[in-house]
Amino acid sequence: MQNLKKPTLDKDLDKVSYLEEAAGSLSRGLIAPGIALVFIVLCALGAGASMSDTPGAVLIVAAAAIGAYMALNIGANDVANNVGPAVGSRAMSLLTALVIAAVFESAGALIAGGDVVGTISKGIIDPVAVSDANIFMAAMMAALVSSALWINLATWIGAPVSTTHSIVGGVMGAGIAAAGFDAVNWSTMGGIAASWVISPFLGGIIAALFLAFIKTFIIYQEDKIAAARKWVPVLIGIMAGAFASYLVLKGLKKVLDVNLPVSLLIGLGLGLAVWFFSRPLIRRQSEGLENRNQSLRILFSIPLVCSAALLSFAHGANDVANAVGPLAAIVHTAELGDVAAKVSIPLWVMAVGASGISFGLLLFGPKLINMVGQQITKLNPMRAYCVALSAAITVIIASGFGLPVSSTHIAVGAVFGVGFFREWYTERSKRRLEYLNKNDTARNKKVRPVRNREEQARRHLVRRAHFMTIVAAWVVTVPAAAALSAALYFVMVKLIA
Repeated sequence: MQNLKKPTLDKDLDKVSYLEEAAGSLSRGLIAPGIALVFIVLCALGAGASMSDTPGAVLIVAAAAIGAYMALNIGANDVANNVGPAVGSRAMSLLTALVIAAVFESAGALIAGGDVVGTISKGIIDPVAVSDANIFMAAMMAALVSSALWINLATWIGAPVSTTHSIVGGVMGAGIAAAGFDAVNWSTMGGIAASWVISPFLGGIIAALFLAFIKTFIIYQEDKIAAARKWVPVLIGIMAGAFASYLVLKGLKKVLDVNLPVSLLIGLGLGLAVWFFSRPLIRRQSEGLENRNQSLRILFSIPLVCSAALLSFAHGANDVANAVGPLAAIVHTAELGDVAAKVSIPLWVMAVGASGISFGLLLFGPKLINMVGQQITKLNPMRAYCVALSAAITVIIASGFGLPVSSTHIAVGAVFGVGFFREWYTERSKRRLEYLNKNDTARNKKVRPVRNREEQARRHLVRRAHFMTIVAAWVVTVPAAAALSAALYFVMVKLIA
């Protein structure tokens, strides 16, 4: 039989196929950056069209492009903390989380984001020290670029960092470069530095306490479903009350000016109402469920989705203005030629921030969402619920003491708290051991506490590598953004002068 196979031709065709596959894979990887670039260009063109008759229009166009780049990076990094636990626990899909977060982030920014912001972020720099318009605009431009670059780098290495801390570092570095160390309000910086420790520690403790409550009163009970019918409505009521206070105090502070006691009363009233109405709903939802942990997850899924939406709304309302504050300050100074203590945020500037965050989340957010929700420690709806609830309660407690805290540090700290508590509980809890030895008939021998250190190390439920990477990124965020901003300031001041 004649051999019609042509090995050389087949090899050449295979090489062509491999090249086509490689080119296709490479082009897919460029789609997201390409869309981001188009968005930045459109923001710059829109700013140019709306501010064409304004003095300093070229500078405003450049600032708009940098502000859009900053917003994209916030969406890629900061928003993951709001929806990551819900995705990691499989309470909702990644696509659902992206859509919910994008919608509620934009709504929070545009509805409750406010129209006034301090030009020198959080009173870090004395305005008198940078009263010259050109120096001020160069400082704000340097702060915007440095914080955006730092957040971009943190996203690339997989570390969720604080947007506010990045802005703070950028403003501080540019202010020092422009006017020296005496221009910095070091007491304010001391409070921000204290929040590095307070935010994650407090968030972790509160999340661990709620998880301990759930394990004690629901999971390790003989009749889990009966326990869930009693306590899940209570937990849902606590969540509703906490988020009501949180939103009134932080998310709607530009719309409703209320103090902490009033916000707590609002939260208490709504929490009691939600507890009352959720009791029959939980009872109906729990009918026919088996007496096992998998059944309990169903009861926490819907509250977890609601918490992700509310966290996104509050983040959009509370943090977007801080992110676009330097851009608003540049626009005001370029337009009027003076440095003001507070400036109005034009609608188009807020729209750049809101839409940029949404695009950044949709294009680049999945990496950090997976990090927060899946790679630090394993989450289920009960654990993710503790993380979400901790975020709201920690902000309320910190506000009562006047402490500046980071929502990013709180959420990630809560994830760490849940993971480390599970490690301790698995190794040390007598209740767990008694429950397993009594009810797990599939085991041939009793479960005993783990005493061997090597065995304990193998049972670590928190990935230490991620823990060290994230903590290191937190520690260096302000100094790194400050150093980069100081260097960029000398470039910017030459371009603007």
